[in-house]
Amino acid sequence: MNAQFVSQSLLWLVVAGLAFTVLALARQVGVLHERLTPVGALTTGTGPAVGEAAPLLRAVALDGTRMEIGTRRASGRALLMLFVSRTCPICKVLIPVARDVGRAERLDVLFVGDSDIAEQQALIAAFGISPGDFVNGPEIGMAYRVDKLPHAVLIDAEGTVVARGLVNSREHLESLVVAQETGFGSVQAFLRAKQVA
Repeated sequence: MNAQFVSQSLLWLVVAGLAFTVLALARQVGVLHERLTPVGALTTGTGPAVGEAAPLLRAVALDGTRMEIGTRRASGRALLMLFVSRTCPICKVLIPVARDVGRAERLDVLFVGDSDIAEQQALIAAFGISPGDFVNGPEIGMAYRVDKLPHAVLIDAEGTVVARGLVNSREHLESLVVAQETGFGSVQAFLRAKQVA
């Protein structure tokens, strides 16, 4: 009887110690959560800056449709350009996400690539992208100084760059839309302004 009492007492001490440890860890997670700032698309220091007029570019979609980028949009909607490649695994994840965000936020979505035409045809076939929503060529990527993929640029209906950056997730794509809504080019700019105020 005495050995059983000692055993149960030790067990309760261990359970109490574990409960204390879990509570301490939960508190630390809460502290870390408060300290972490939201992260949006990673902006780069090169290319057209947020708030500037988008470079006027003429492009031809894979279906032969001619379009102008950087002018007032006839649809009256903002343009989300997503630079992608068939060899980029993150791009393959973001293509359907970009289309979903475009539908939800009422954006025109244009996919831009710079590869062999057969490779791009395979990409649009694999994801069901309309050939009219895909431009292949280096000109647009060079104008925006895109050096890593996937990269996204949001241009408002008037032809102004609203937000841009390297994107890896739905949250990054949505941060571009939030930038348009708040008037801040990036989450980092918003947080800096909030700290100053």
